[in-house]
Amino acid sequence: MIYLQLENITKNFGSFVANDNINLTVETGKIHGILGENGAGKTTLMNILSGFYQPDSGNIYLDNKPVKINSPREAIKLGIGMIYQHFMLVPQLTVTENIILGTQNKWRLNLQQKQQEITNLSQLYQLEINPHAKIEDLPVGTQQRVEILKVLYRGAKLLILDEPTAVLTPQEVKSLITILRQLANNGNTIIFISHKLEEVINLCDTVTVLRRGKVVATVNAKNTTSQELAELMVGREVLLNLQKSPPSLGKLLLSVKNLQVADDRGVNAVKNVSFQLREGEVLGIAGVDGNGQRELADTIAGLRTIKEGKIEYNSEISKNIKIGYIPEDRQKIGLVLQFNISENLILTKFKKLPFSRKFLLQKQAIKKNAELAMQTFDIRIKAEDVQVSQLSGGNQQKVVLARELAGEPSLIIAMQPTRGLDVGAIEVVHRKLLAERERGAAILYISTELEEVMAISNSIAVMYKGEFIDILDTGKTTVEEIGLLMGGGKNVS
Repeated sequence: MIYLQLENITKNFGSFVANDNINLTVETGKIHGILGENGAGKTTLMNILSGFYQPDSGNIYLDNKPVKINSPREAIKLGIGMIYQHFMLVPQLTVTENIILGTQNKWRLNLQQKQQEITNLSQLYQLEINPHAKIEDLPVGTQQRVEILKVLYRGAKLLILDEPTAVLTPQEVKSLITILRQLANNGNTIIFISHKLEEVINLCDTVTVLRRGKVVATVNAKNTTSQELAELMVGREVLLNLQKSPPSLGKLLLSVKNLQVADDRGVNAVKNVSFQLREGEVLGIAGVDGNGQRELADTIAGLRTIKEGKIEYNSEISKNIKIGYIPEDRQKIGLVLQFNISENLILTKFKKLPFSRKFLLQKQAIKKNAELAMQTFDIRIKAEDVQVSQLSGGNQQKVVLARELAGEPSLIIAMQPTRGLDVGAIEVVHRKLLAERERGAAILYISTELEEVMAISNSIAVMYKGEFIDILDTGKTTVEEIGLLMGGGKNVS
């Protein structure tokens, strides 16, 4: 039985066609995966279903009835619940307070009654949770349960999950998959958006692939492969497995000893961290978001003050050391969105030759630099004077890469370099970083994407609550072992 049907959905933003006559059917009680490159139209389509956008043309049917979703409130009334990658929870409030937030129009709240309702709901869906607990005290996987309960409390029959496993440990991912299958078995219909192809194949019943605003294929998940899905998404052959030669380690480049760093509130975020990094080496740092990775990266890049400990560079190169820093948030930290591509590419060197001469910017040199970078990094846009705010996430990340890898840096700090990117853009990022490694650069690769960390790194440090729990040889460990450490478990080997 079909629960959701989209018929010729089209959405334009000026001359740009985000959704182009999209036809899609989702069966009741099934998990339907949606894949596509950055800019393929996934987010626009989900925003139409959630009531944030209205289509320019086309029809939407729920339970074979035509519906108009004119607002997010209307979407909720129709039983559509959206669960975003970045949780919409208030940390200082309890589980109950977060779940009922915005649903009550009365002056007095019977919290005890609401807590019992939420306990009953959590037991019904096997989403056991303490209704009295504060969100800030809960692990990420449990917070996601709260998000799911929040939409179920509002009566959602269709759940849309956008990159739901991006911040979870492998154990939490397994738990989420079990929860989603249970929800589907209970009659809920689920749309699952992810860039993790194996995850989509293992979880979903059906997968629809979008490319450049159009549906290019809908396949049975059991009858497809990651390679086939990647090629459908990108429109060309994609190397899913990193091809890398054994490391050729050079001189000791960086030594970090007993490092302690405070966060913006003055609380210790990095605690007694020590490690060494050699030329031609990739040290991966795995961990759930918010365990001190950003503060560590900022400090090594020279952007944050050391509280205690030392950061030392090889004395032979310390005077001339160049550091390339790919920050975790390309939009807030990595780019000036109002600037164009060519301007963003010279942010760190606009005062130097050949881009500046006698305090005057040299437009031809800046343009030539941008054209070369766009060609080298496959930045898909027609002109270098386009504002980066108009680029897809993948193209924005390529601009950051092009700028930070220019000038052959000795040390590269790559913080979440593939966050939110599709398989084609991820392939470009990894290929460029491995080329830098071959040249002899040392790389600190920090990511919540555990499979990527393992694929690109020589060794992996697991970070939990600001500390390095262990540093492991990539070839002598497993995803399960590292996943246990990411959640605060002990290494028993």
